[in-house]
Amino acid sequence: MIFYENFINQAIYGKIPYKIDLGEEIKQMPAKADFHLPGLFEFIEFYKVFLPLYKNHREWFYKWANIASIYGAPADCLWGGGRVGFGQDNISDVLSLLKEYEISGRLTFSNSLIQKKHLADKKCNDLCALFQKAGNSSGIKNGVIVHSDLLLEYLEDKFPGLYFVSSTTKVITDFDLLKKELQRKDFRFVVPDFRFNNQMEKLCELNVAEKSKMEFLVNECCWTGCKDRKICYENVSRKSLGEDCADHICKAPGGNEGYLFSKAMENPSFISGEDIVNRYLPAGFVNFKIEGRSLGSAILLEFLLYYLVKPQYHLKVREAIYLDSSLDLF
Repeated sequence: MIFYENFINQAIYGKIPYKIDLGEEIKQMPAKADFHLPGLFEFIEFYKVFLPLYKNHREWFYKWANIASIYGAPADCLWGGGRVGFGQDNISDVLSLLKEYEISGRLTFSNSLIQKKHLADKKCNDLCALFQKAGNSSGIKNGVIVHSDLLLEYLEDKFPGLYFVSSTTKVITDFDLLKKELQRKDFRFVVPDFRFNNQMEKLCELNVAEKSKMEFLVNECCWTGCKDRKICYENVSRKSLGEDCADHICKAPGGNEGYLFSKAMENPSFISGEDIVNRYLPAGFVNFKIEGRSLGSAILLEFLLYYLVKPQYHLKVREAIYLDSSLDLF
């Protein structure tokens, strides 16, 4: 056991090669990776086609990769945050899909500027009530991604059947503050700022319980030197509250290019599939979040192919998705 732990520690810090072929079955992997996917409301029609492939053709997918939850929100949700929502109000389709595939649903209610007067919002309360009821019925709890402590306290009291995720929109960049967030009993998961992703030496100081709550944002495209990330998120919160405000203008290098997966892959914070298998899972980290609910379903497909599907089956998945006449990927 001591030899194994030393071997893993050396592998994490890159002192010896520790490679696993992602196309082969992994026999001694400490755990599976739980992925949390974007677009529960935004891309519901896409998931109606993709999830049957995941269920019925498991040989196409990595055995170490598991879809644990899908997150999102309908348009015009007062409590919304992170990204401006554009999902449809198709709650019955959403809950049916989650139940059929035994996947947890998460409402993205990460508005950072919630005030007491906003807590009575009927649409958001009704959504929470339906998600709680559905989770109690299926036995698979649903959750809420939250920023505001005021909203968190309200939800914990009114909807105790839901679980809660600390949003990355808090932009916690101090490691000691991150540890305090992980130690809060309110949260089942904490999505840290993406700039912690490659600080493996610090991350390995966390205890087992803290590691199990870490949910890494794997494919962030944002510049690691960004100083305006919190302001950017606050701008989205203001828009969700209906305030008349100008768009936040990104001043980061290349910020005018928008999201590019190829650019994200060059980001120092990027976590590849190989990184997950070779570094994060052996170190005790099992939760990984894919961003992208404000992007198109075509790029969402590329994310899922990259992280979940074995290369030799990429074309089969693309054919199944592209040839479905009900989908508009572009």
